[in-house]
Amino acid sequence: MAPNKIVDIHTHMYPPSYVKILTSRPTIPLVRSFPGASDPRLILLEAEVPLLNQDDAHSTGHLPGRPLTKHYSSLAQKIHFMDTHDIAISVISLANPWLDFLSAEESTGIAREINQSFSDMCKEHPGRLYFFATLPLTAKLEEVLGCIAECTKLPYCRGVILGTSGLGKGLDDPDLLPIFKSLAEHGMTIFLHPHYGLPNEVWGPRAEKYGHVLPLALGFPMETTIAVARMYLAGVFDAVPALRMILAHSGGTLPFLAGRIESCVLHDGVLVKEGKVGPGRRTVWDVLKEQVYLDAVIYSEVGLKAAVDASGVDRLMFGTDHPFFPPLTSDEEGKWESVTLNAEAVDRAVGKGSKEAQKVMGGNAISVLRLEGE
Repeated sequence: MAPNKIVDIHTHMYPPSYVKILTSRPTIPLVRSFPGASDPRLILLEAEVPLLNQDDAHSTGHLPGRPLTKHYSSLAQKIHFMDTHDIAISVISLANPWLDFLSAEESTGIAREINQSFSDMCKEHPGRLYFFATLPLTAKLEEVLGCIAECTKLPYCRGVILGTSGLGKGLDDPDLLPIFKSLAEHGMTIFLHPHYGLPNEVWGPRAEKYGHVLPLALGFPMETTIAVARMYLAGVFDAVPALRMILAHSGGTLPFLAGRIESCVLHDGVLVKEGKVGPGRRTVWDVLKEQVYLDAVIYSEVGLKAAVDASGVDRLMFGTDHPFFPPLTSDEEGKWESVTLNAEAVDRAVGKGSKEAQKVMGGNAISVLRLEGE
């Protein structure tokens, strides 16, 4: 494959079976239909719960959630989107909240069903689609490890998607180490994606007047930043040196705050007393350049330049975040402004038509995720 082909590593789908589960739920996450709305609504955020309880929400113009259009579940629509934006390969994944809300008894079977569904989609379009698998993290450890082993036998699987909650206690939870080690041993890359954001009270009493801007623009990136910083402080990256992660949204604010994190580590009396600060210590910068990859879903060259400086141009990969952020004033069947913003940001950050741009837009993903040769 030519190195200037576009690869999208951040693109989601909700298989019909998953939508059915969300539709049956009385509490978030859920899918609900509203009178007068052309599409059912996907409701994920705690901040949207008050609107759920308003019988006349549709008349106020403040419907909760997002329209669950055909872009979320239709394979044909995914391929159409790819063709419209000249995307040669997509690495699809389930979007938040994954299977975090399911019981231990049901999560393993549903994970297998979803992963097989994605595998079947990839078989329909060989060479164009690959996927990140979903893990049943609420299940027993042996079932999670078994699921990882099963996924390695699915020819188009290239890793797993993971949220920041982990087993419910964050990614610095020691009980996650066997899972991280298994993923590393099997050469499975983690695509880390946020969902839970920050507590609602952070946004203040007027938050509902600001739509989704605060939790999505600020909460999601900070969630990723905090999760990975906790992993670093807990020594996860040292304990599992073969662990590889792609961080959504260009790593949150890690590229910008890594220096501040380092300064705080060096000057922390507790860490110094425990002997965690000294010669040979791997820094946050080391982790960013050796074990972490960043997607390019940041919408500006300023953020992309910080990502390149932090991790290197060989570790940055293009993404669209489809089907989220659709056009609001134009036909969803045409070009999406959000995709154009990301592509133009890459051109401005590393030079339009440059070898670096070709790497970011597709070459890096093809190499790192082994997207050729099936």
